[in-house]
Amino acid sequence: MDITLVEVAPRDGLQNESQPIPTADKIELIQRAVDAGLRRIEAVSFVNPARVPQLADAEAVMAGVPRVGDISYAGLVFNDRGLDRALAAGVDEINVVVVATDTFSRRNQGCTTAEGVRRWQRLADRAAASGLWRTVTLAAAFGCPFEGEVAESTVLDLIAQVADANPDEIALADTIGVGTPDRVRRLVGGLRSIAPNALPRCHFHNTRNTGYANALAALEAGTRVLDASIGGIGGCPFAPAATGNIATEDLLYALDRMGIDTGVRLDLSIETATWLGGVLGAPVPALLGRAGIFPAGIGR
Repeated sequence: MDITLVEVAPRDGLQNESQPIPTADKIELIQRAVDAGLRRIEAVSFVNPARVPQLADAEAVMAGVPRVGDISYAGLVFNDRGLDRALAAGVDEINVVVVATDTFSRRNQGCTTAEGVRRWQRLADRAAASGLWRTVTLAAAFGCPFEGEVAESTVLDLIAQVADANPDEIALADTIGVGTPDRVRRLVGGLRSIAPNALPRCHFHNTRNTGYANALAALEAGTRVLDASIGGIGGCPFAPAATGNIATEDLLYALDRMGIDTGVRLDLSIETATWLGGVLGAPVPALLGRAGIFPAGIGR
């Protein structure tokens, strides 16, 4: 089974941190991820710096990332200005978020869901002309912090709408960590049926300790690309009580023990999580419990 992990700690992981993180530390985090074997990295965000000040140094980060081998760097893009910046900075991929509910979409992006779809379609056309890999992420696909339940039919209809722009990849995001494996299987199955030419990808948060079960359910349903964040850091500044992403090292532990090779080294991921705690001034979420602590000879 060929599984790709997308490392999101440099972008989704750090965006919720209140204290400024030096650019040099962001670049080192990316370098460490590369050294561990991660080959797709969501490195930066090209949203308005006033909205997410932690990620205002996107150009400086991209100027310092290692450019070796088959590494692919992604940037989050919300509008044409963001795409202009992403192209100038030399990203390999763009990720455009379309939120499944109007209330969250207005708070997160200042537009309705329908406007978000049209924005995605415009950006997708421009990015295709520039040869970039194009991911569209459907945020709050499993539930909204403001509107509550999101009907599966709503998400499936949204998949059909964004698929019209021929994305390379469609990601289902459990932004607030309310998903369950049964729903993951149904939505991934629907995604594969509705948009067979788009690579299915999933993004889970572990708010209610279901993130890892959901990730494994996604694999069972045919997903081959999973997002994860070193140390389990992250959250959304515009979603109340949204907690961290599933941790790269914890997901790796499960996959390694299942005999699934991702090409990513668990030991270096754990070392980076420990280092990252020092940068942030407190242990990262995944190292507060049992994660990263293994009996001799297990998980190494």
